[in-house]
Amino acid sequence: MKVVFAAGGTGGHINPALAAAGCLRARHPEAEILFIGTEEHMESRLVPAAGFDFKTIQIAGFQRKISIKNTVKNIKTVGLIFKSSSQTKKILKEFKPDVVIGFGGYVSGPVVRTAHKMGIKTAIHEQNAFPGVTNKALAKEVDAVMLTVEGAKKYLSAKNEPVITGLPVRREIFDADRDFSRAKLGISENQIMILSMGGSLGAKAINENMVEVITKLHSNKNLYFMHSTGKYGKWVPEKLEENGVNIKLGSNVCVREYIDDMDVCLSAADLVVSRAGASSLSEIEAVGRASILIPSPNVAENHQYHNAMTLVNCDAAAVIEEKDLTSGRLLEEIEKMISDKSRLKEFGENARKIAVMDSAQMICDVIENLAK
Repeated sequence: MKVVFAAGGTGGHINPALAAAGCLRARHPEAEILFIGTEEHMESRLVPAAGFDFKTIQIAGFQRKISIKNTVKNIKTVGLIFKSSSQTKKILKEFKPDVVIGFGGYVSGPVVRTAHKMGIKTAIHEQNAFPGVTNKALAKEVDAVMLTVEGAKKYLSAKNEPVITGLPVRREIFDADRDFSRAKLGISENQIMILSMGGSLGAKAINENMVEVITKLHSNKNLYFMHSTGKYGKWVPEKLEENGVNIKLGSNVCVREYIDDMDVCLSAADLVVSRAGASSLSEIEAVGRASILIPSPNVAENHQYHNAMTLVNCDAAAVIEEKDLTSGRLLEEIEKMISDKSRLKEFGENARKIAVMDSAQMICDVIENLAK
């Protein structure tokens, strides 16, 4: 069996594809698996590190905001689309895959579309509750459409009935033990842990408002805060210290740029404050934690809001849109959550009910059926 995965741009596209590819490799050690991505994004580092073969094409996304600069970029993108199709065709002719699957990112569209034109079996996986423009178009052509949530079906017209697979999550997140994780982080049993994060780059709105929240609540030693600043939030520790917050080892406030042990931190947490990217939500569901979601407004089709509402409608999370976000509003929502432990527990249990435990296995089933 020969399978091509097309995924790129962000961890939200790449990591689920890697999880599915890892499952496929475990089932079929003899299978040949190739990833196609771009040279300048995260996939060029993550995919080879995971032990998979990797080829690159040149592609970029269209700029939605109208300006002279963006118009020039969009003209260049049109040229790259033709170039990427030619590059993809060459790679596919050499590799001769049985199946090509797109997991999102700029690279996914041209790879899947070219494969379809070449008569190769194709599939896409849509992570978000509101599908993107590219996947809406591809759904009419590909042999299989896989969705993270049932609600996404109403927004696209697929050639074949979509399969609800959920979004693959690393096994260690499902298996993480709360007591072990809290002991590792030095959190006592009677403390309520609040984990806040805005992604690997950081979310300015979450950073700014969590600084205010932590400043107001850090004196309560029954609370433990862990905050991930992201790449562009390196100012946060200094600001907290200016505000009189002790973030040194042994305090009840821990600040990191990036969380590289998400299984430990998520399983130790009682409440999560986060953006609403599909991967983050799948991990929150996997560990079964209550959450306050602040969807990014800077995404196509406002899809993070739709992602968040999937949990809100199941009484598994609260949502604050960024246009309504203030430190006072966030503080009020956090205090409402942590003041009622039974509510925290109920929200967490509801989140766990949404989790799809065998997502990677289901995706492998789809791939195997297409390969036949």
